[in-house]
Amino acid sequence: MDKQTGALTDKNSTKAGWLLLIGVILVGSNLRVPITSVGALISFIRDDLGISNAVAGLVTTLPLLAFALLSPFAPKIANRIGMEWTIALSLALLITGIIIRSLTGIVFLFTGTLFVGLAIAVGNVLIPGIIKMSFPLKIGIMTGVYAVFMNIFGALGSGLSVPIASVGNMGWQGALGIWGLLAVISLLAWIPQLRKQRDESPKADVEKNKKTNLWRSPIAWNVTLFMGGQSLAFYTLIAWMPDILRSIGYNTNTAGWMVFLMQVALIPTTFVIPVIAEKLKNQSGLAIGTAALFIIGFAGLLHGSMMLVPLWAILLGIAGGSGFSLSMMFFTIRTRDGKEAAELSGMAQSFGYLLAAVGPVLVGTLHDISNGWAIPIIFLIIISVIILISGIVSGKEGTVSDQSKKQIKKEPVELIH
Repeated sequence: MDKQTGALTDKNSTKAGWLLLIGVILVGSNLRVPITSVGALISFIRDDLGISNAVAGLVTTLPLLAFALLSPFAPKIANRIGMEWTIALSLALLITGIIIRSLTGIVFLFTGTLFVGLAIAVGNVLIPGIIKMSFPLKIGIMTGVYAVFMNIFGALGSGLSVPIASVGNMGWQGALGIWGLLAVISLLAWIPQLRKQRDESPKADVEKNKKTNLWRSPIAWNVTLFMGGQSLAFYTLIAWMPDILRSIGYNTNTAGWMVFLMQVALIPTTFVIPVIAEKLKNQSGLAIGTAALFIIGFAGLLHGSMMLVPLWAILLGIAGGSGFSLSMMFFTIRTRDGKEAAELSGMAQSFGYLLAAVGPVLVGTLHDISNGWAIPIIFLIIISVIILISGIVSGKEGTVSDQSKKQIKKEPVELIH
């Protein structure tokens, strides 16, 4: 492996590159479907276990809290044992979690769900680092490809879980458990990555460089706010958009299709935006466009016209896809190497998914207090403005390391004065 770029350069580089590509795609395919499949089956789970709506809601919130908990530590674990082994162990944990939560009983359900959340957190954080380390000249395309497969399988989880649960004696347990097969296939496909020599890991490449303190970097914090804002907007829409549409006059079935339309609109955007972003030195324009679509979409929902809801759903889907993929790109193009990308990814996703977990709860509370959806939607428009401001800063050319060097150069001058 080339010590400067981290790219594969040996005679078997083509084969190794394809194996890694397949591995990244399969790992990415597991990063949404275990969560979206639960959302579709939540009523079955609630009725079978005799739990309240509040307790049932924790099944979808718990993984987001697990993301926030483990994301900062995933890069540290990877720095000790290597990114490849960390991802392999996370896939093993994912398989274990899927099996446990497919067993009957509320304890198994929540224990397995926690394991699933912790496992997915590792993949969320480390895949951007893997891409920057192994595909330094194709970051945009690779980010787009893995994001597309992640969201395609996420949509499949929402759409297929109920039909699967209705087949024979599968039930909700079988519908959740069947996605464990995808995780098993992914782990088997990832095994070739474990054969890499220890000195090929990103740790060996970056220990020579002075570590950047991301927690003191304005760029890192703006990337974190951008990631958190778009996550909050998207997961709040997933949770509450059906209810918002029912208040406008949609029935439950049609409202569900509008959420599906939003997720379909998201998929092509997750591929296109990274490819465009990689070609630009400044991505602020893309961030402005993303925030503008969020604002227009939310304002449309606030207006309450039934006829235009499909348009608002499409615009919000495009905004969600753009916001997510642009966040993934910021992790790589605002850092100098694979390890720093993983560190920024861990920082941003920790706070980002914490906001995503709080968002639906806060919006639901605002709805209860105001007895309507106007104030909650205005709150989401305010979040979109935060996405706009943080996106403009995050999109400016440069890296967190460059910014750190500038701060170091300024310090002696300040001391003289």
